[in-house]
Order: sequence, then structure tokens, then C-alpha cells
Amino acid sequence: MNQNLTAEINHSIQKFRFPGYEEIPDVGLFLEQVAKYVSGFLEPLGDTITITSSMISNYVKKKLIGNPVKKQYYRDQIADIFFIAVAKSVLSLENIQLLLEIQKNHYDTREAYEFFCSEFESILRYEGGLQDSLSSSEPEAADEKIMLKNTIITAVHKIYLDKYFEKLHEINEA
Repeated sequence: MNQNLTAEINHSIQKFRFPGYEEIPDVGLFLEQVAKYVSGFLEPLGDTITITSSMISNYVKKKLIGNPVKKQYYRDQIADIFFIAVAKSVLSLENIQLLLEIQKNHYDTREAYEFFCSEFESILRYEGGLQDSLSSSEPEAADEKIMLKNTIITAVHKIYLDKYFEKLHEINEA
């Protein structure tokens, strides 16, 4: 495939970073603010990794995230929304709920979120050829971490495929 195409795709995502756990607002954001905040970070990943207010409301109804407190969402809920936004491109909501439950049985939200972000960013750079090796945090990871890592790898592959197809459609239309 064309090297320029790969370079364009890598340029669009090479600086992608999730906010650190402590950077996520914990002052209480309203639904629209949460959707805008999360979408702003996820935008470089493409259209398949999106979040809307109605999606968030649906996740609350399905008990994927906790109910808002006085219509406001806090850090742990927003961290979960980041994970759900990525995972929903490759898993059913039922399987996401199960994976979240497994994670919460073993880790607090901060630890799970930080592991997710670290692994996602490492795999994203590796798959794009921007990093020479995967910096796996644990060579003999527990089953719940292996499941999470496999979800991330699948989502990253989907992101790259979607970006390639997007660029190919642009070329064909030109």
C-alpha cells in the first residue's frame, strides 16, 4: 500500500493520548459536557469511536455506568465512558458490561483506567509502526488483563482499517 497513505494515517493519530485519570474532571459535568469532553479526546481515532449524549444515557439505563448525581457525571463514570467508547466498536454492550464487572472485581477504576490507557496507547503506536515494540506491563498477566488487552488490540486494528478505508474513499472520490 502507498507509504504516503500510511504516513497520513499515522500523522492523524500519532499524538493521541487519553487524559490521565487525575486530568479527568471530577467537579460534575452535565450529560452534554461529558459527551463533548470525551468526543474531543476520541476525535483523532475516527468516526467509529464516537460518543453521544444519547449513548451515555443508554449506558446508564443498561447499568454500564453509575447513575449521574444530580444530573452530573464524575471522574470514575467518565473514565468508564472512555473505555466503553473504544470497546463498543468491537464488543456487544452485554460483553462490555461483563468485562467491566470483571475489571471492577479486581481493580479500582483508577488502576483499570490507567492500565487501559497505557495499553491502548502502546498498541496504537506499535500497530502504526511508530514504536518498535510493545511495552507490555506484565509478561504473565491475569485473565482479566488478557481479555482487556485483546479488546484493545481488536479495537486498534479496527481503527486502522477504518482510517485506511476512509482515505481510500477520499482518493477514489478525487
